[in-house]
Amino acid sequence: MLVGYARVSTDDQDLRLQRAALKDAGCRRTFEEKVSGAKRNRPELARMMDQLRDDDVVVVTRLDRLARSTKDLLDIAEKLNEVGAGLRSLAEPWADTTSPAGRMVLTVFAGIAEFERELIHQR
Repeated sequence: MLVGYARVSTDDQDLRLQRAALKDAGCRRTFEEKVSGAKRNRPELARMMDQLRDDDVVVVTRLDRLARSTKDLLDIAEKLNEVGAGLRSLAEPWADTTSPAGRMVLTVFAGIAEFERELIHQR
């Protein structure tokens, strides 16, 4: 089953675009929250992780909706793998852990994304 995860950082931001994209992608259920991706305590993410089953695939509109650092992204991907679930990003088609090539590319690109984020933060 495809399971969506949508997140925005602040209460004044809107989840509608993410919600619609995840529905269009075939997600039967979507977990949503309004909390910074840098926060460790994300109740809906934890609830989703607890409910995942073997062969589920978590779909996000962009990887930064799920994690803000390479370490967090890889930790989440590993937890998904432990329960037999995959990860797919709509904006980053190379980020699809349901294949060995996708897992390898995700690891490389996650490092690049974190590097880019740190550059933006420095600016």
